[in-house]
Amino acid sequence: MSDSLRYTPLHALHLELGARMVPFAGYDMPVQYPLGVLKEHLHTRAQAGLFDVSHMGQILLRGAQAAQALERLVPVDIIDLPQGLQRYALFTNERGGILDDLMVARLAEDELLLVVNAACKQQDLDYLREQLQAHCEVLPLFEERALLALQGPAAVEALARLAPEVAQMTFMQVRPVALLDAHCIFSRSGYTGEDGFEISVPAPAAEALARHLLSQPEVQPIGLGARDSLRLEAGLCLYGHDMDSATTPVQASLSWAISKARRSDGARAGGFPGAEVLFAQQRDGVARKRVGLLVQARSPVREGAEVVDATGQTVGQVTSGGFGPSLEAPMAMAYIDNEHTALGTELFALVRGKSIPVRVSKMPFVAPRYQRN
Repeated sequence: MSDSLRYTPLHALHLELGARMVPFAGYDMPVQYPLGVLKEHLHTRAQAGLFDVSHMGQILLRGAQAAQALERLVPVDIIDLPQGLQRYALFTNERGGILDDLMVARLAEDELLLVVNAACKQQDLDYLREQLQAHCEVLPLFEERALLALQGPAAVEALARLAPEVAQMTFMQVRPVALLDAHCIFSRSGYTGEDGFEISVPAPAAEALARHLLSQPEVQPIGLGARDSLRLEAGLCLYGHDMDSATTPVQASLSWAISKARRSDGARAGGFPGAEVLFAQQRDGVARKRVGLLVQARSPVREGAEVVDATGQTVGQVTSGGFGPSLEAPMAMAYIDNEHTALGTELFALVRGKSIPVRVSKMPFVAPRYQRN
């Protein structure tokens, strides 16, 4: 292992549990445990899986102007975000490209907690300091707090034994919870399509909390391998693969993440980087778009595979792909020329010189089960 790799507060626990570790976003992370990726995936769908996502970046914005200042960087309604709720957001550049995607939670009238992607967290922190430091405090919590995710239909039952109040939370709610004498921040959402929770916990308390959760009969440790297959079945983007700084939210089929108040006819229209580009794309359409592909064969179609039409003309490229254990079939996401994005369109993915039939499909591939009410 490279000496430059960093460890999360749960690193020793991963090794104790027999995890196979791999480099990921600068960290030594568990890709799977002895249970194996397939069984880890299915266990999460059936019961509850515990994920270490402490490599992601937590950043606190504090100050009376924090919401107004952040809203200038994202196409999302932050000013009217109620206390105790979170929203999905995107940092955009002047061309409308996506610099990163993130979650924004309002902890108090003057406090916002951001969770950003691990590979982008230092550049996000630098960007926030550059843009916001005159308006609010920008406080990185990278070393201070760990982040756990408990996902699956039995997650609430397992957690409610420790903190009964979490059972009253619904999708996208956020609340502080004292757990094992540690000040935690809970959100109820998830990157798996399942009901679940994210738990921000002080780093020194993370291992004790993880062990306590793993002692619950429904809970198994889950690695990055199953996390990826779960999010792919849920039709969710992975930054750096399914979206990047050259891809806009409209192209990425994320127009829903441009809040109504920030759209061209909204109460606070525009005012964020790339607004006019995105408004033009919403009005006029785009040349390519992210779509789902159902593979009409047993062979998985991986990232980078070229997609062609019946004449052999290139019409797109796969950005994520693999086997869906719950779907019991291979699936993929790809950027496809707009004239070939209609549901049911028959195309072909080129895999090691072979043409694999694929069909444009709606996403998510597996219906989500978030607790919305």
